[in-house]
Amino acid sequence: MASEKFSANERAFLEKVMQRANLPDIYDARDLTLVVFRSMRDLMTTEAADRTEAAFKDDEIAALWKDDNPIVRVLSRLRPPLKIDTETFLRRIQQEGGLPKDTSAEGVVIAVFSAAREELSEAQIKEISSTLPDGLNVMWDQI
Repeated sequence: MASEKFSANERAFLEKVMQRANLPDIYDARDLTLVVFRSMRDLMTTEAADRTEAAFKDDEIAALWKDDNPIVRVLSRLRPPLKIDTETFLRRIQQEGGLPKDTSAEGVVIAVFSAAREELSEAQIKEISSTLPDGLNVMWDQI
C-alpha cells in the first residue's frame, strides 16, 4: 500500500491526525487511524457502527471507518459489543498500531478522536461518547 494515493479529503483528514499525534508520515496516520476506528467499532453495536459510518460527511473518510478486511467485517457484525476498558483500548492501539518511537497511544487516540469529531454530526458525537469507557470518554469529550 505504500504507493497508495489519497484523495484530497482523505489526505486532509490524515494530515490532521499526523500533525496532532506528531507522526512521521501520512501512512502511519492512516494505519493508526484504522486501528483506532476498529477498536471503537468493537465497543459499539453493529447498528451504532453503521450509523457512525453513515454520519461521516465525506465518503472517503467513512471508508476509513469501515473495516477493509471482509472476514473481520462479517465476524464483527455477528458478535455483541466488547467490554473494553480504557487501559485495554490504549494497549491495543500500542500493540496493533506499531506506534513510532516517541509517540503515545493516548496522543494518537486524541488525534484520531479530534479529527473524527470534526467530520461527524453532533448527534453521532453524543452516541459515540455513550459507548466509550470513562477514560476514553474524557479523551473524546476534551476536544
